Amino acid sequence: MNQGPAAAAAPVSLSPERAGRLMKLATYASVSVALVLIAAKFAAWLATDAVSMLSTLIDSLLDAGASLVNLVAVRKALQPADYEHRFGHGKAEPLAGLAQAAFICGSAAFLLMEAVERFVHPREIENTDFGYAVMVFAIVVTIALVVFQRSVVRRTGSTAIRADSLHYSMDVMVNVSVIVSLLLATNAGWLWADPLFAIVIAGYIVRGAMSIGRQSLDLLMDRELSEEDRRRIHDLAVSHPGVLDVHDMRTRSSGQNQFIQLHLEMDGKISLIEAHEISEEVMDRIEGAFPNAEVIIHEDPEGVDESRDTFKAESPSPLGK
Repeated sequence: MNQGPAAAAAPVSLSPERAGRLMKLATYASVSVALVLIAAKFAAWLATDAVSMLSTLIDSLLDAGASLVNLVAVRKALQPADYEHRFGHGKAEPLAGLAQAAFICGSAAFLLMEAVERFVHPREIENTDFGYAVMVFAIVVTIALVVFQRSVVRRTGSTAIRADSLHYSMDVMVNVSVIVSLLLATNAGWLWADPLFAIVIAGYIVRGAMSIGRQSLDLLMDRELSEEDRRRIHDLAVSHPGVLDVHDMRTRSSGQNQFIQLHLEMDGKISLIEAHEISEEVMDRIEGAFPNAEVIIHEDPEGVDESRDTFKAESPSPLGK
């Protein structure tokens, strides 16, 4: 997942106001679904006394907590830049992602303990028909939510919504595995299937948490945009007839926004006004392709030695040489 975070922040042709409304709607939908599923799964767990059912109930409880964190974080991230936060509040999204990863790992640890206890003291599973009905209902509702969330992610590039969508995508597999474990425990008499599936679910949950955590850390640590996006920025800049080369490109993401810095090499004989006009035209081209980007351009005469710079960032490609 080398380019996952950058891909998540890919620019989209959607107004910030429309994107904000979609992101808020996605957070409200996820919280509502989580609360409905908690009620249904709690009733199913009481009826069946299956640890695999308990596992998916715990997962939904953690989903609700993570979705609430997401709701608060998205509302904060959508606030415009202010005097104390000149680059906006976009990093509230990856912070929410880290909180989600912690939530998920905590649920997995509790689930493992319950599964081990059930291995030691196996129990018969009851009222499986009710359990099946609840799981099918949960699968249908969760799939509908994931489809909507993925649509929002494609249109907004939201890291927080992407993490929440991953959360609920895992839930679909968790719910399917619960149905399988109930079938094996009741029809084949394999009581060990119930705790075994719970352990597998816990491992899958931890794997998802690690993925969310890595993506969030990459954004918090200002990882570069994807190589594809950097190449696109480079090509847009050098396509201007007044630009001879591009160097010292630096990029990062913060919520929906991207920040792009680069140096343009131009003919040293042109006037300052001409250099400024070229930079403005290049900036317009880049902002047209990356509508949520803030672009800063420095003009350099061709061949000027810039050894005066005290900081030289190592670039993942020649574009930042």
